[in-house]
Amino acid sequence: MKFPGIKILDRYIIRKFLGTYLFAIALIIIVVVIFDAAEKMDDFIELKAPLSKIIFQYYLNFIPFFVNQFSGLFTFIAVIFFTSKMAYNTEIIAMLSAGVSFRRLMWPYFVSASVITLLSLMLNLVIIPIANGNRLKFEMNYIKNVKGAQYDTHIYRQIEPGTFAYIRGYTEKDHSASFFALETYEEGTVVSTLEAANVKFDPETGRWSAPKCLYRKFEEGKEIFNSEQSLDTLINLRDNELGRVEELVKTMDIIRLNRFIDQQKNKGSDMIVRFEVEKYNRFAYPISTFILTVIGVSLSSRKVRGGTGLHIGVGIVLAFSFILFSKFGEEFAKGGLLPPEISVWIPNILYAFIALYLYKKAPK
Repeated sequence: MKFPGIKILDRYIIRKFLGTYLFAIALIIIVVVIFDAAEKMDDFIELKAPLSKIIFQYYLNFIPFFVNQFSGLFTFIAVIFFTSKMAYNTEIIAMLSAGVSFRRLMWPYFVSASVITLLSLMLNLVIIPIANGNRLKFEMNYIKNVKGAQYDTHIYRQIEPGTFAYIRGYTEKDHSASFFALETYEEGTVVSTLEAANVKFDPETGRWSAPKCLYRKFEEGKEIFNSEQSLDTLINLRDNELGRVEELVKTMDIIRLNRFIDQQKNKGSDMIVRFEVEKYNRFAYPISTFILTVIGVSLSSRKVRGGTGLHIGVGIVLAFSFILFSKFGEEFAKGGLLPPEISVWIPNILYAFIALYLYKKAPK
């Protein structure tokens, strides 16, 4: 396939597309930052957050997440807004009458969508995870009710197939827990347990220790006790895995996330699906830019009564329905109804068919 290159008409559409997109994104970011700053101003003043950290550690890392969160929606709105305006001014009719095919007209739109997709991929795979980590550090220090990593009172983790750890009352400040238990199962039956109170974790060595522990082993219907020994054990469980892991994976770039998923698979973790949903979403969401672009152009290239307002109204309904289906897809995966690699991509596949139908119905 021979690419047509960038002509004067292409530059005109690309400038309109990217200019409208950047203006819409910038506008919503300014509004959100103002409202967020107003909401958190008391915390900033009371906890004496330096202005440099508010700007560079918090808001500079907050913006990439927000840009990407609304990228698909504002791509759609940008396409519909300026394309319907072109259609209303009969510019589209003039282009088609001059011999420019609708397929050729799509070329600058795809160039612009490619720029936005590459930006979204870079944000999703590398920049946003790093930014999330920096932003969370700021929130822990300077925003009330966000102190340290978030831990559940009762923590259950599978550390390898057949071996489970239970930790109660873990605190990050002194790396201690009120209770620790390690259970081993064979064919669904418990074969041994290790229990201890007032447990300490050493982040340097990865060892868990306590003054005393109770060890129980089950053999042929008999229970063997040993309660004299102290606890000093190394298990395949780090302290960063004790927090709410779904928040932890949002701070991992794609390389670290892949390694973490492989590690959790080796442990036999029951949360693999949730991690894979996060992974596949990082690719599926940017690719949806192309689909939403085709839908937007196909909808708004026809001159109709109601003009831009009607096109934007229909476009917003489609955009929000796409977001809704995306959330349903995630829940299907987390509920085990569908594999994550399928459920995450279902909205893209469904709306790709809608895009194809609207493209065929667009004015030629």
